[in-house]
Amino acid sequence: MHVVIIGAYGSAGVTVAGDLADEEGVELTLIDDGEPGGGLCILDGCMPSKEVLSAGAHRFQARHDDRIEGTPSVDLERVVATKDEHIHSFAAHRRSAVHDLAERENVEFIHDRARFVDDHTVAVSDRVIEADYVVVATGSVHNVPDLPGIDEVDYWTSDDVLDATAFPDSGIVMGFGYIGAELAPYIAEAGDCSLTVIEHDDRPLDEADPAFGDALLDIYEDSFDLEVLTNTYERRLESTDEGVRLTVEREDGREETIEAEALFLFTGRRPNVDGLGFEHTPITPEGEWVRDTMQAEADDRTFVVGDVNGKEPILHVAKEQGFCAADNILAHARGDPLTEYENVHHHVVFSGLALYPYARVGHSAASAEAEGLEFVHVSRQAADDGVFKTKAHPEGLASLVVGTDGTVLGYQGLHYHADVMAKTMQVVVELGLDVRELPDRAYHPTTPEILDGLFRDASAALE
Repeated sequence: MHVVIIGAYGSAGVTVAGDLADEEGVELTLIDDGEPGGGLCILDGCMPSKEVLSAGAHRFQARHDDRIEGTPSVDLERVVATKDEHIHSFAAHRRSAVHDLAERENVEFIHDRARFVDDHTVAVSDRVIEADYVVVATGSVHNVPDLPGIDEVDYWTSDDVLDATAFPDSGIVMGFGYIGAELAPYIAEAGDCSLTVIEHDDRPLDEADPAFGDALLDIYEDSFDLEVLTNTYERRLESTDEGVRLTVEREDGREETIEAEALFLFTGRRPNVDGLGFEHTPITPEGEWVRDTMQAEADDRTFVVGDVNGKEPILHVAKEQGFCAADNILAHARGDPLTEYENVHHHVVFSGLALYPYARVGHSAASAEAEGLEFVHVSRQAADDGVFKTKAHPEGLASLVVGTDGTVLGYQGLHYHADVMAKTMQVVVELGLDVRELPDRAYHPTTPEILDGLFRDASAALE
């Protein structure tokens, strides 16, 4: 059985390759044109972004702690140099893993771009390879919205921000999803840049219950030099002598113009399918084009994993989809039933310079209600627990959704160290533990005390 993997450097592709390489009778051709290669997360995504956020976080903490005098400056050249040193080391490790696989007799690696020329047939370099199965794991690219004037203005993407050694004095942020929520505070803090942020809805954090989006707005507008315009839509862009002008429409239908030196375009990412040659196959990469088995809807022998399938662009999801695809390729070849990929909702947005991250595991109150579940919902303010005050970060809140039988169904947190709670709560939710049986044992002063408070409150609500 011959399997071709297009996008072998990325997290999803290397997972499939590693899982299949030991299988008897499997021949692998790994293809990737990445330069230097290493995958989106390592080179331009979650790893470099957390690196630069930490520099802004240190400045923010010093600036907001009245026990400390003076405000330090951020050496952006040093930030970028350190980030580059680290991510190149991480990427080298990923490349080594792929190249080590290619040392096996049943595995080869081709450093080039591949494209479909027929069903399960790809052209790469000067070769045409007919495969039994093809895995597409080409990741995602920046999404540029179809907005009048956008082709006439310069804009910054997240890549530009991560490499920036200087920022303008003012900017407009288009896109306030997880990319904008993470990078806007960094630009404002580390770059001393005044920002106007466009938000289409009442609040950010679409997956969160409303209280969390409201809390994030309060933190951002109170703590950073940025203004968030809610219920506002972009209408057109134009260049000016000083930078850029954006015309927006407000909730009441009024049009306003906003001017700034720079436009920061954080309007999400889209599947990286350009130039893959899907037009030579039955596959149309639009809409719900990939099944939960990771197979393309139009072709049982083409598997699509990671960001490119448009399902859930999260690193751990890409890896889990990779394992699912590898198992299902073997099952399909044997004629066995395939397994659909499903996971417990498990997201972290490193908002507020990762000092006020948002974490959600399992159900929110809204999603539990939408599924018709019977539950109790409890919440606590971070300020209710003294530990957050002692650490000078009393802002934020957390909540718990618990079934009426005691089963913990979901957790949300937006507060200092909320990201640290995510793994603990993943275990609790995925094992279906009863909130009344969870140990109430806090070790003061530690931020997980907020979990103990939620467990107590939920247990009391059940009684």
